[in-house]
Amino acid sequence: MAKLSFLGLGVMGFPMAGHLQKAGHDVTVYNRTTAKAQAWVDTFGGHHGVTPAEAAKGSDFVMACVGNDDDLRSVCLGDDGAFASMQPGSTFVDHTTVSAKVTRELHQAAADKGIGFVDAPVSGGQAGAENAQLGIMCGGDADIYEKAEPIMAIYAKACRRMGDSGAGQLTKMVNQICIAGLLQGLSEGLHFAEKAGLNGKDVVEVISQGAAGSWQMSNRTETMVDDTYDFGFAVDWMRKDLGICLSTADENGASLPVTAMVDQFYKDVQNLGGGRWDTSSLIRRLRALS
Repeated sequence: MAKLSFLGLGVMGFPMAGHLQKAGHDVTVYNRTTAKAQAWVDTFGGHHGVTPAEAAKGSDFVMACVGNDDDLRSVCLGDDGAFASMQPGSTFVDHTTVSAKVTRELHQAAADKGIGFVDAPVSGGQAGAENAQLGIMCGGDADIYEKAEPIMAIYAKACRRMGDSGAGQLTKMVNQICIAGLLQGLSEGLHFAEKAGLNGKDVVEVISQGAAGSWQMSNRTETMVDDTYDFGFAVDWMRKDLGICLSTADENGASLPVTAMVDQFYKDVQNLGGGRWDTSSLIRRLRALS
């Protein structure tokens, strides 16, 4: 059993860290809101630190799942950051969805201290985290990944190294690009069914068995038909992710016309007051327009 740390106890990090503790590891957590860290200790046992550096001290692996590039830098760097107390030979695993640029920056900062760094964004949402069924796409040095993979496997359905530092984040961008297009198509299909006088749930039951079927169709259509959007990944976070995708596309020359369009549709959803609705709420925009 290893000594582990987990930084960031949101809807993803809270259960992920819990799986590590339940697996028998000695886990110390950190959260910006100390009450949340204490709540985790009350639920799972383990320990909490008041700073990332305190939480990370002496750990073999330090996992993080925070908000954005700036949040990740803040838990890694500086006197109170995790890198300040991590020992050479230890490994930092970042589950945050961030830019490949900050990933490579922190990979180098870690290497300068003899610390391994794996970028390991996840897919599967809150339910995937709670049920230990996440998909994890990783970047970093092969030997470092091999050391970290058995730890990540505790909450993963699938875990794979995609290439060097940043490759995990680039793969997560592909994931978000695909989700955006799928949800817009699904929203338009269900909206069309409503306007045509069809029963949306009956339609999905039939077409989900054919070429139109997808995870989104199987897991989101019932709540979309019911006009309920409190299940899953929030629009505000999706716009953050799509912004990373579009910025990276500007750098590498990829053409993402549908992604750019759907990003603006999500902006419309935010303007409807839906920043915290889940990403399937694109259909609410269509209903508002009709």
